[in-house]
Amino acid sequence: MLPELRDARPEPAVAPEPDASLPPPPLKWAGGKRWQLDLLKPHWRRHAHRRLVEPFCGGLAVALGLAPERALLNDVNPHLINFYRSLQQGLEPPDRRHTKREYYAVRNQFNALIRTGRSESMEAAGLFYYLNRTGYNGLCRFNRKGGFNVPFGRHRTIKYERDLTDYVEPLSKWQFTCGPFEAVPLEPDDFVYADPPYDVEFTHYSGTHFSWDDQVRTAGWLAQHPGPVILSNQATPKILDLYRDLGYEVQTHPAPRRISCNGDRAPAQEVLAFRNLSDVAT
Repeated sequence: MLPELRDARPEPAVAPEPDASLPPPPLKWAGGKRWQLDLLKPHWRRHAHRRLVEPFCGGLAVALGLAPERALLNDVNPHLINFYRSLQQGLEPPDRRHTKREYYAVRNQFNALIRTGRSESMEAAGLFYYLNRTGYNGLCRFNRKGGFNVPFGRHRTIKYERDLTDYVEPLSKWQFTCGPFEAVPLEPDDFVYADPPYDVEFTHYSGTHFSWDDQVRTAGWLAQHPGPVILSNQATPKILDLYRDLGYEVQTHPAPRRISCNGDRAPAQEVLAFRNLSDVAT
């Protein structure tokens, strides 16, 4: 059953401000972290000479907002990474209509490419873009057979970009990889921003499941990294205890979404957990 969604990281010189002319995230992405940029930039400025690494790059809001010269951006979702690699090559999205009938026809076409081993193609990337813009709340969900199964969205109008060439130059400097977070080849000097799936019931993503053991392994893996680390997650009691026990400096912030369980419409709380950042505010 589709989960209910509401509303929808000697000392060198300080680096210059990130390039504000970079384009916005190209996809609609549930749980996007664009709202965190004002919190992240003060920490990033002192470390912008480093390579930015994201083991869970998601909608790319953080990388595009921080604008690193060098970046290694990883995600376990192969269709997402294929889309970004296609952007690097000048992807031209298909001209499709915003109708329910068209949406399900495109979804069938996209799933046929997956079944026939053609999911890592420019064609698949273009269809993925249309499905992302048109589907329910920017959700990216796959069934156990690997088929994309997000239903048609509730949009009166949708803006489809026909020219994505603004992404070619900035993304050309970055490396995209697809695989589990522990396979990301970290270098000691890397600045790591990690935004794993929330510690909530719904954690199925790209046909996989992100368990509590995965949360523990992520936090422990990054606690051993000698370079700067910022971890982001929902501020559940278990997550806060886990991060504190591993020696992270912890901050909580209200997120631009609301909790809808039992009619509670209070702002959700998220945590930013820091290691090896000399400028962490208390």
